[in-house]
Amino acid sequence: MSRVYNFSAGPAVLPEAVLREAADEMLDYRGCGMSVMEMSHRSKDFEDILHDAESVLRELMSIPDNYKVLFLQGGASQQFAAVPMNLMRNRVADYIITGQWAKKAASEAELFGKVNRIASSADKTFSYIPDCEDLPVSEDADYVYICQNNTIYGTRYPKLPNTKGKLLVADVSSMFLSEPIDVEKYGVIYAGVQKNAGPAGLVVSIIREDLITDEVLPGTPTMLKWKTQADADSLYNTPNCYAIYICGKVFHWVKDMGGLSAMKERNEKKARLLYDFLDGSELFRGTVEKESRSLMNVPFVTGNEDLDKEFIAEAAKAGFKNLKGHRTVGGMRASIYNAMPYEGVEALVGFMKDFEARH
Repeated sequence: MSRVYNFSAGPAVLPEAVLREAADEMLDYRGCGMSVMEMSHRSKDFEDILHDAESVLRELMSIPDNYKVLFLQGGASQQFAAVPMNLMRNRVADYIITGQWAKKAASEAELFGKVNRIASSADKTFSYIPDCEDLPVSEDADYVYICQNNTIYGTRYPKLPNTKGKLLVADVSSMFLSEPIDVEKYGVIYAGVQKNAGPAGLVVSIIREDLITDEVLPGTPTMLKWKTQADADSLYNTPNCYAIYICGKVFHWVKDMGGLSAMKERNEKKARLLYDFLDGSELFRGTVEKESRSLMNVPFVTGNEDLDKEFIAEAAKAGFKNLKGHRTVGGMRASIYNAMPYEGVEALVGFMKDFEARH
């Protein structure tokens, strides 16, 4: 069977070149006689894999020397607790609510202190990013938290919020490596890699060094202290070795494709093709306000639930998989991450035009 066009929001499509390379190395990684899945995380071979992955990521994102890169388990959702445990020294934090994941992160932080929800787009089913130019940032807030790209609702911050000098913490899971970002504007950036960088089970956290201390909330588990992980170079316990290995290959692939600026150009071209079609379509329409649109996740509907179901079923038969929208939104969603080729979006638009002509 040939490969389908996989529009899944995550775990998501990976570059075919990376999968082929991993397949070639599955039984014997570069002459060591075993798979990366089988090797000790304390071995020289794996340490080289880990350090290479970090080195290429630092180069891609221009990560300054005073930021640590950690490869952690527990996914982005575990960072919902790790962030307040490591940062909430005043027991106060400000959260901007633009979707399910920011909502969940805020609820988790309430286990540890006071959470001020200083802006929200819940009033219009999270179909836009609120104006963040003049927010009521709390004087005693330890940080301001955002989910920068909202996978479910297909929104992305057109620009970073004005945090009025407070530390910015961002979950960038579904836009990780899709465009250049200025790391120094953040105190903490983290990303579950299963959307745009690798297989499920790994989160990359990029944390400014002065925030990595022993001054954590009482009762913080050893494994959730960033200092534990930083001091051990992400090797305090057995990490997700295979996911780190695949991520390293994806980082190299992004570099070979021209880096993050080239990636942004590719992603803008793909997104423009799909959004332009939706804007001109008589049957389909996008659900997000134009200035808040994500480059990565594009939700759309016909306005008729039965027709939506028919479209999803027909699309799957035609080789366009995982187009069903999140249960909280309905309709359809095309996730067009880095590894989705332009031809995939072109083919999808062609199928949508044909479906529209028939309905």
